[in-house]
Amino acid sequence: MEFSFDTIQSPVENVLSKEKGSKFIGFAFPINNEKELKEALGKIRDEHPKATHHCYAFRLGLSGENYRANDDGEPSGSAGLPIYNQLLAHNLTNILVIVVRYYGGTKLGVSGLVKAYKDSAKLTLDESTIITKELEIELEITFDYSQQNIIFTLLNKNEAKILDFKTAEKCTILSKIKLAEKENISEQLSEMQNISFEFLDS
Repeated sequence: MEFSFDTIQSPVENVLSKEKGSKFIGFAFPINNEKELKEALGKIRDEHPKATHHCYAFRLGLSGENYRANDDGEPSGSAGLPIYNQLLAHNLTNILVIVVRYYGGTKLGVSGLVKAYKDSAKLTLDESTIITKELEIELEITFDYSQQNIIFTLLNKNEAKILDFKTAEKCTILSKIKLAEKENISEQLSEMQNISFEFLDS
C-alpha cells in the first residue's frame, strides 16, 4: 500500500508561451477535492473571460484514479490530453493544470496544438515546487493522567501532530499520525494498561 503522493506546494499562475501569434497561459493548482477544482476553474474563467479556450486536466486520489482531460472546443485530444500526459510524466496527483489560449489568427493544426499545450503545461509545472505528502490518519487516545509522559514520548517518537489535549482524571489526546505508522503505534498502545484508543477516518 502507498502512504504518500507527489503534488505541488502552491499555485503557479500566468506562465506565458506563444506560438504563431496565439498566446498560451498556464496555471497549476494543488487541489484536494472536486469543490476546490471547480473553484479554481471558475477563478480562471472569471480572470480570462475573453480567452478562446480554457483547456485543462486534473488528477485526484492517491494513484490519480479520479481524472479528466478537457479540450474545451479544441480538436479532440489536442489539448486536454497533452496537459494530462504532463501530470503523468511528473507523477503528480491532487493537481489541476489549466492552459488558457488566446487565438492569434494562425491555425496551428492538431500536431501544432498538441505541442503547444504540452509545452505550456510542462513550462507551468517546471515553475512549481513539487512536494511529497504523507497520508495521515487521526488517532484519539484516552489514558490516566499519570501516563501522559509515556503517551507524549510515543507520539513524539512517531512525529505525531497534537490536535487537541484535554486533561482531567482521564486525559484525551487527539493527534494526527502518518498512516504508515498506524500498525506500529497500535501495537505499542495495545501493550499498555488502562489505555483506550481509536483511529478516526478523516
